[in-house]
Amino acid sequence: MRRDPLTLSQDAGPCTVPLIEQTLGDFFDDMVRRQPAREALVSRHQDRRFSYLELQREVNRLASALLKLGLQPGDRVGIWSHNNAEWLLMQLSTAKVGLVLVNINPAYRTTELAYALNKVGCQALVTMARFKTSDYLGMLRELAPELTDCAPGHLQAARLPALRTIAWIDLAGEGAEEPGLIRFSDLLAQGDAADARVTEVAATLKSSDPINIQFTSGTTGFPKGATLTHRNILNNGFFIGECMKLDPDDRLCIPVPLYHCFGMVLGNLACLTHGATIVYPNDGFDPLAVLETVQAERCTGLHGVPTMFIAELDHPRFAEFDLSTLRTGIMAGSPCPIEVMKRVVSQMHLEEITIAYGMTETSPVSCQSATDTPLDRRVSTVGTVQPHLEVKMVDPESGAVVPPGQTGELCTRGYSVMHGYWGDPEKTAEAIDADGWMHTGDLATMDDQGYVNIVGRIKDMVIRGGENLYPREIEEFLYRHPQVLDVQVVGVPDLKYGEELCAWVIAKPGLPGQPLTEQALRDFCKGQIAHHKVPRYIRFVDAFPMTVTGKIQKFKIRDAMKQELGLNEEKTA
Repeated sequence: MRRDPLTLSQDAGPCTVPLIEQTLGDFFDDMVRRQPAREALVSRHQDRRFSYLELQREVNRLASALLKLGLQPGDRVGIWSHNNAEWLLMQLSTAKVGLVLVNINPAYRTTELAYALNKVGCQALVTMARFKTSDYLGMLRELAPELTDCAPGHLQAARLPALRTIAWIDLAGEGAEEPGLIRFSDLLAQGDAADARVTEVAATLKSSDPINIQFTSGTTGFPKGATLTHRNILNNGFFIGECMKLDPDDRLCIPVPLYHCFGMVLGNLACLTHGATIVYPNDGFDPLAVLETVQAERCTGLHGVPTMFIAELDHPRFAEFDLSTLRTGIMAGSPCPIEVMKRVVSQMHLEEITIAYGMTETSPVSCQSATDTPLDRRVSTVGTVQPHLEVKMVDPESGAVVPPGQTGELCTRGYSVMHGYWGDPEKTAEAIDADGWMHTGDLATMDDQGYVNIVGRIKDMVIRGGENLYPREIEEFLYRHPQVLDVQVVGVPDLKYGEELCAWVIAKPGLPGQPLTEQALRDFCKGQIAHHKVPRYIRFVDAFPMTVTGKIQKFKIRDAMKQELGLNEEKTA
């Protein structure tokens, strides 16, 4: 606890532990030298295990194979896949030889895929063949029919002009041959773990070099390619792990997607910077697989977004599993409901779970709670500013830093701020001001002890009759109702007030008593919160629209309600 209360909503993290100035490849090699035999990766659904030394050998083989394709430092290589060992191999091997790994959302379809590949000029792509109803190879052949007649590595497609090589992730030679494509296992076999070129190229790299592009999922316009460096993500992964007090004895279960920062930085890099073990329970999220994996692998940590933890807690077989080895983890990705957090701590043994806040453009974490942060602070804030970073809350209109407790836009500055949006200096300048502050678009408060609370997005704030209403506050109240499993609050257009509140509610199944009704929820609110904070519209639903990373897409809720009610902004202007 700080001794002197803050007088403005601005704070800087400690700088006692120095920043890492190595490249990711060099840091990883140093870790291998320290503990070659310790387990580095367990991919349960693939039944594969790697020690740190074994992982290094495969990484070096793949790095060698990528160089043999003719790729040079700075070239872009895409990965279009759910979680598996190949994903981690790609993350480390591309970094080792200075290639820029481009994370492609597995939910993308042809138009989005073509945009991502062409936006950054990907020359190579590693992809899953299929996943559930998604036929990735079929989509690629639709975009590039030239694959049928080309030799692997020599693609020249009209719609994907930069792309030359596509490797598909196979099961060690299983499956039919794919014309124009190379098997991942064959690509790996072409590499040499002792290839001197890998070492030679690695020696030319700098920590400030870009190694990763992640497309931000905007609600309007095309996604932007946030470009991140060794220094960005290696340090962020390290300080995240420090907050969790990770050490080589920890085993972290990672059910969140690797294509997103949550999986590849808060998961993979937090482990690798501390010599801990990475554990993938499945390729896609499955609550039962998570519970089985935690028990079988004696995991000490577990990551997830709130919807994942809810699914695990409410799984009918939850009580069958021994989760007593769990200690820590991270809940992030979207606002963490207080009641869910309490259940995670009490029922899943995650007494030292932390809350993290950030965005792709900041590598991603800016604020995080510690394992010993008092529970009341952990369930009501996203902790304090991370080491070597600064945060401040500013008035969105004037840019002035606001006093403690007052809502403002959260801005952050330091090593974690991205290199920029790929090929888009104008958008970069809009996001990062002349003094290096990243403007997040998130509304937050900071108390006089430096604890930050996210109250919503600037675009999500509801202005009803001139009153600023924050959906997060109302959601937290509605969570207290014993029959509410999950809830999301949005603003919808209104002729009289400009905007009105709407709540979409998922009720808990199978509880005794009367089914939850709109009137029962309104009665619950009466006398507890101000009348203008009681949602005018309440709808009961089975699920929320969300991204594959578990982020709720509130704009889709708003659009659905506008259509249902026949509302639009023009009529209410």
